[in-house]
Amino acid sequence: MTDIRKIRDFLDQRRLAIVGVSREPMGFSRGVFHEFRNRGYDVAPVNPKATEIEGQPCFAHLHDIEPPVDTALLLTPPAATQAAVEECAAAGITRVWIYRVNNDAIRFCESHGISVIAGECPLMFLPQGAWFHRFHGFLRKIAGSYPR
Repeated sequence: MTDIRKIRDFLDQRRLAIVGVSREPMGFSRGVFHEFRNRGYDVAPVNPKATEIEGQPCFAHLHDIEPPVDTALLLTPPAATQAAVEECAAAGITRVWIYRVNNDAIRFCESHGISVIAGECPLMFLPQGAWFHRFHGFLRKIAGSYPR
């Protein structure tokens, strides 16, 4: 189970990359990107197939981001997550949130000293989130599966 302190530390970082931001305006990853921006985060979108997202420059790779970031939220498909965490390590990223679990990627992060959060929805942990995210968190608390 993910430690709540790792989640708070991650969310305390006001500048981060979101890897796998969709070019589709209605995509889930685009909604996450939008939510973080609306909450005042300085978000660098990463998608090798896009040059801009919502009028903001989009980066093909983490090492292209200037100034560099040390925190990344991965909204990549599990098959692409291993390559993404390897890129994180090469770019000096010290905090990674993996939305879609990939156990090899988690082990890679742990073996490379990268603080990793896996399988949690970041929207559930943002303060004053939408009611359904808060309700999801409430249900997880009742079930005993909410991070402690």
